[in-house]
Amino acid sequence: MKKIIAGFFLGVSICLTSCNQYLDMSPTDSVSDKGVWTSVKTAEYAVNYIYSYVYDVTAGQCTAGLTEALTDQLKYGSYNYNSLCRIPSEIAYGGGVLTANYVDVYLGYWGNWYTAIRRTNEALYSLHKYGTLSEETTTRLEAELRFTRAFLYFDLMKRYKEVIIYDEDMSAITENKGLSTEEQGWDFVEADLKFAASNLPTKENSNGRLNSGIAYAFMSRAMLYAERWDVVIDAANEVEKLGYTLEKEYSDAYMKEIKDGNKEAILQYVFSIENDVTHNFDYYYTPGGDYTMRSGSGGGYGTPTQEMVESYEKADGTGIPDWSTWHAEGVTDTPPYEELEPRFKATILYNGASWKGRTIEPFVGGNDGFCVWNKEQEPKGRTTTGYYLRKLVDETHDVIAVKDSKQPNTIIRYAEVLLNKAEACYQMKEFGDANSAIRQIRARVKLPYSDKTGDALWKAIRQERKVELAYEGLWYWDLRRWKDAAKDYPQGLNNYQVHGIRIDKQPNGSFTYTYVSVDDQNRSFPEKMYRFPLPTSELNSNSAVSQYPEWK
Repeated sequence: MKKIIAGFFLGVSICLTSCNQYLDMSPTDSVSDKGVWTSVKTAEYAVNYIYSYVYDVTAGQCTAGLTEALTDQLKYGSYNYNSLCRIPSEIAYGGGVLTANYVDVYLGYWGNWYTAIRRTNEALYSLHKYGTLSEETTTRLEAELRFTRAFLYFDLMKRYKEVIIYDEDMSAITENKGLSTEEQGWDFVEADLKFAASNLPTKENSNGRLNSGIAYAFMSRAMLYAERWDVVIDAANEVEKLGYTLEKEYSDAYMKEIKDGNKEAILQYVFSIENDVTHNFDYYYTPGGDYTMRSGSGGGYGTPTQEMVESYEKADGTGIPDWSTWHAEGVTDTPPYEELEPRFKATILYNGASWKGRTIEPFVGGNDGFCVWNKEQEPKGRTTTGYYLRKLVDETHDVIAVKDSKQPNTIIRYAEVLLNKAEACYQMKEFGDANSAIRQIRARVKLPYSDKTGDALWKAIRQERKVELAYEGLWYWDLRRWKDAAKDYPQGLNNYQVHGIRIDKQPNGSFTYTYVSVDDQNRSFPEKMYRFPLPTSELNSNSAVSQYPEWK
């Protein structure tokens, strides 16, 4: 990304650590720590800087690329040994490559997040030591900081299970400090989120800053990992009371900005071309033809898999089609794309799909084109799977005229909260409420639903999380926390390969479809990957910790 500055929620500009010159931090360059916390304006500026860590965590889930590429949902097509190229596939293959140092490089954020935690704790310490603000303002700012700290610790907990807990007592910082238990870590996260939820204003009274709905919504996510089902349910119910609801159109749920009336988005970063506050998602994921048809270069780095396509049900509610016909070579029948439910068409671009006033051509020699995995080193915008990502890509963006992108990053939305509640209710055997939440999700896309119990209900919850939240950065972590990832496919991530459809256009204009693997070998998720290793830097500097047993 060239430069990323984010607007939180209702458009308040927040700068990331990589570009803090954009945010008007004056007069912090000439005001002492003590002075910063004596004015609401300067105090809020200081907290805005801490806010940026929320985006850092969201964007920093895997340095190799989207975590969907570690699952059956996405394939990076370049065979070059780089991130967003072959390395994500290498991680998914598992095996001997997954050493402690290797995993730390691509999936470990221990040092980064502890730096952010220290700065957050320093802000909390200074707020109370030097602050002369009103009690109401002080409590609100503490709640904002504690939400951010919970966000950071949550990401550590989901990766490492046992972590080192530091709060704002700066005198307690020591070179050698032991790990907490997993329960203690989740206690810490829960306490911070409960404080935030109880002391932040409602959305209507927050002036675009953190609000109680955000804290409750994130609590519904965090406590799923902690398996504190009652807390998840209570938090989700609080979000519902605050008036959040599903958007009528599925794509509006994550693409429309809150300032434009999105009632589903709860936590969102927004961007601005005018202010040079941008990202580059479209450069990596837009169909390659958007570039090559105008003598440009870009797009198509990561593309949806055939496995993901086959996850979608028919629009008439009769279930997932039988795809066995297309698991062959030279098939002339057209795949049943037009029969699939609306979320498929909103998420994946396929042969013949409409896009920017043209028709997608992911066939050999087409305007978008097809690249053979492992045989052609660089796709250069061509797909290796026969598909392109539509979800999260901006169809209104002229990628040649304007290089950078501006669509928002929706971090939490109400549909996820409903699915969090459904899962927690299932675990508590409150099947009626679980079914009700699922029914709401499916009703938006006009899919029928009948109440379920037991394994059938759990299957429905998994299905909705995979399809509704596809490419929103959750599926890999869901499989890990369910302890399903180490199981054989399709339940887990072991002993399978991902596939695509190679499409050949015939002289008469018809097409043939050939099922192809886009992997070199079977994928593998070893059980040790349920917890990432402690970094060497921590082991060398802290005599009170030792490497987790599975990584010794």
